[in-house]
Amino acid sequence: MKLAVIGGGHMGRLHAQKIERLPGVELAAVVDRDPKRGSIADYRQIIPQVQAAVVSVPTDQHHEVARACLEGGVHVLIEKPMTVTLAEADELIALASRKSLVLQVGHVQRYSPAFRALTARMNRPIYIEAERLSAFKQRGAEVDVVLDLMIHDLDLALALARSEVTQISACGFRVLTKDIDIANARLEFASGCVANLSASRVSQAALRKLRVFQNDLYVSADLQGGKLRYVRQAGGNIQEQEENHGEGDALMEQMKSFSSSILEKTPVAVDGKAGREALRVGIEVGRLVRERLERFA
Repeated sequence: MKLAVIGGGHMGRLHAQKIERLPGVELAAVVDRDPKRGSIADYRQIIPQVQAAVVSVPTDQHHEVARACLEGGVHVLIEKPMTVTLAEADELIALASRKSLVLQVGHVQRYSPAFRALTARMNRPIYIEAERLSAFKQRGAEVDVVLDLMIHDLDLALALARSEVTQISACGFRVLTKDIDIANARLEFASGCVANLSASRVSQAALRKLRVFQNDLYVSADLQGGKLRYVRQAGGNIQEQEENHGEGDALMEQMKSFSSSILEKTPVAVDGKAGREALRVGIEVGRLVRERLERFA
């Protein structure tokens, strides 16, 4: 299978490295307008030559590029956030369905060994808490911190809760850009689960923490280091257990999943509908933050 990477920036280069190691897959080209980053400048030239593509251009170009690929009969793995608007996401989902093509969204944290191990132990979470802090980078700054960083944890919370979001409240602030740089969101689910998520792109140190509670178990996860700590009560005593899953290679596992869904027809782990739901919640969080900022300006 010939696969192209469209967008030769940071994530595009990482994707290309993984593709070169995939069995049964050939990296056909890296497409970028900058000749130092890609061998082809116009993505439309590569569409007739490949069966699949990774779309890792800036978010505001996702819809245009992914739509052209799907219209050309090309399977697509699109970086998160899926698109800028829900209408764009709906169009891509409908087009992929009509063409019987794979549309996968790059929520790479789903493939973290630590998150997979955590998910296997959690059957009905009642409370989820996530912190995702990062230093400011120009890459990704075309969208607010909710769609840049928090969307990872929105997707993880949705995957863990496996329930409809019934209520959202949020606050946030502008610091280094004209858009939201720090945000906090509280999600309530129909199951009774509650998620409290915080994201910042103006921190000095990176942090990826996830804590999940259910009636008989508490799990603390360091998704950056791959460490898990389980706490439970047994016979009146508190028992603790630690696991180290290492950093793993979530991006490689994601690429394997994409390849398998095309070549072996396996189910898509994070399909267009999952990507759309994370986007929908993220857009609502952003709207609530902006309304609050205007109210207290």
